[in-house]
Amino acid sequence: MSKIRKILVANRGEIALRIMRTAREMGISTVAVYSEADRRALHVQYADEAVLIGPPASSESYLKIDNIIAAAKKTDADAIHPGYGFLSENEMFAQRVEDEGLVFIGPSPKAINIMGSKLAAKAAVAKFNVPLVPGTSEPITDINKAKKVASTIGYPILIKASAGGGGKGMRIVEDEASFDEQMARAVGEATSAFGDGSVFIEKYITKPRHIEFQIFGDKHGNVVHLFERECSIQRRHQKVVEEAPSSIVTPAIRAAMGEAAINVAKSCGYYNAGTVEFIMDDQLNFYFLEMNTRLQVEHPVTEEITGLDLVKLQIKIAEGEKLPFQQDELSIHGHAIEIRVYAEDPANNFLPDIGTLNTYKRPQGHGIRVDDGFEQGMDIPFYYDPMIAKLICRADNREAAIQKMIRAIDEYEITGLETTLGFCRFVMKHEAFRSGNFDTRFVENYFTPAALQKSDATDDWVAAALAITLENGKKVSPKIETPTMQPSENNWRKRKFDS
Repeated sequence: MSKIRKILVANRGEIALRIMRTAREMGISTVAVYSEADRRALHVQYADEAVLIGPPASSESYLKIDNIIAAAKKTDADAIHPGYGFLSENEMFAQRVEDEGLVFIGPSPKAINIMGSKLAAKAAVAKFNVPLVPGTSEPITDINKAKKVASTIGYPILIKASAGGGGKGMRIVEDEASFDEQMARAVGEATSAFGDGSVFIEKYITKPRHIEFQIFGDKHGNVVHLFERECSIQRRHQKVVEEAPSSIVTPAIRAAMGEAAINVAKSCGYYNAGTVEFIMDDQLNFYFLEMNTRLQVEHPVTEEITGLDLVKLQIKIAEGEKLPFQQDELSIHGHAIEIRVYAEDPANNFLPDIGTLNTYKRPQGHGIRVDDGFEQGMDIPFYYDPMIAKLICRADNREAAIQKMIRAIDEYEITGLETTLGFCRFVMKHEAFRSGNFDTRFVENYFTPAALQKSDATDDWVAAALAITLENGKKVSPKIETPTMQPSENNWRKRKFDS
């Protein structure tokens, strides 16, 4: 396969910029596509060429396959990178790109299809002895048969709809006495929402951890893993904090999970970048959850501990090159943490916020990286995901990375709208996170708006006491009282002491 000359990035925001920067380093031209809402976006300004593909709504722009293909033809691009989200896991899009004679920088349409189906994915990986959550391998509607399965698995169990997601048709059953009622509800919801009342029965994992493995395969049959990422700090089942490596994964567990991840990839003939997600219980047993057939939002933490540019690897594999290393040549260097800076209000159930970035100043310094797609004065559009940036910190060990992250958060200045910066600082300071003793219910178990306000107010008061001490040259003995937190126009700290 010949070298790629020009890449159209079928995405927006920070990931579009991330891809374009690597392409430029490789001497490859780039094409941006944009909606009417993104005319001033940084990825549009950065690209060598830009093409308008539709109105603000993603259904009329970034999800329009015909418009994106037309833009590639118009600009004579020979490859398309989908980024993440939008069309990145759409097998029809990947197939269309290939049918048009373009290079799709990602896996094959076949692999996307297999891993995009719960049933097909489980069937494929089962042949490779990948651990699966105990449960039914086929959908079930007969309540008596389902009850027998549940009894064999052992309670608590999870009933979930075969045909859909989003929490619909999903019920946790604690004991046999409540099974009939919960089964009926799950089947009823599934029928109403998806027109299909069939459900799966699975063992319900208590205190679950979400741990995923970055894998890479080439078109010559070689597959490696680039170690794990811990992604258990979530809100609304979406990640907010990620780190690599995990604080609970031992070398032996890493080897076993890594082998399982590679086998998942081999089960569908996978090549390019992918992520195999596992759920882990409190006894450190792990089970295959799903495979994301694309680059992940949190890929920077893997880059930071391996020293690899994953987008560069993607492009070279798409060009037909072999992986430049084998598994035993890879190793972990230090520790990296990423937080997602969302335009959301943690005090109001993390609801999205929109507005203008009146102040936007990034933290700086050794081991700090900010991947974003905004500048001061820009608006956060309400049409798309509310992520403003990803803040990544790397240090020699986990504790140093946490301390660096706290410092970086404190230096990140954003005003004009609410963000998750304060919540992420709360996570970094919390004993459960620092000790590594947490699971996917961290927010449910520990976070309240009052706790966040208390933490911020205490920090403000200590800072004020320190400032007075430094100014007067006197020792201050503060009383241990928490002042009342007054509401402000934004969720992150204003600069408190102007010199």
